[in-house]
Amino acid sequence: MKKLAIAFVTLSFLFTLGGCKKKEPVKVVAPGVQAPQKKTEEVKEKPIVKPQVQEENIENMSLEEINRKGYLHRIHFDFDKYNIREDQKPVLIRNAQWLKEHPTVKVLIEGHCDERGTEEYNLALGEKRAKAVRDFLISMGISPDRIKIVSYGKSRPLDPRHNEEAWAKNRRAEFVIIAR
Repeated sequence: MKKLAIAFVTLSFLFTLGGCKKKEPVKVVAPGVQAPQKKTEEVKEKPIVKPQVQEENIENMSLEEINRKGYLHRIHFDFDKYNIREDQKPVLIRNAQWLKEHPTVKVLIEGHCDERGTEEYNLALGEKRAKAVRDFLISMGISPDRIKIVSYGKSRPLDPRHNEEAWAKNRRAEFVIIAR
């Protein structure tokens, strides 16, 4: 009876420990029999495959058609700011990469503002925005002689409504391809 009680306490203790931590079960093998070896699986990393997108030859397109295709993307700014936002930098990096792949392309960067503020103030702010974008592209290796800038201030809104959503869309820099 005493042995049975000790065995019961011992088993209870082992079950309690086993419940706290998951362990791989221990396999008991009879003497003279070799234990099966655990198979190790090789994990082969699959290569990342970029989709094969056939870009059209821009040499055979008009400038209007190239711009309509949207190879270069606009970026947006915060209210009353001209610094490049962190969330907009990947867009500019992609634009710079495309420009590197097309070294004969020249662009016009248009600086735009929302309707708030005077015409003079918004023209100056739009110019600062366009310059900030130009400077970013130059820092990415794009030649300055391929980039022109202009400010339209608040004269060319993307969204004509008079609310915060529209104003956020209108605070932007647009890219226009002017030569190839």
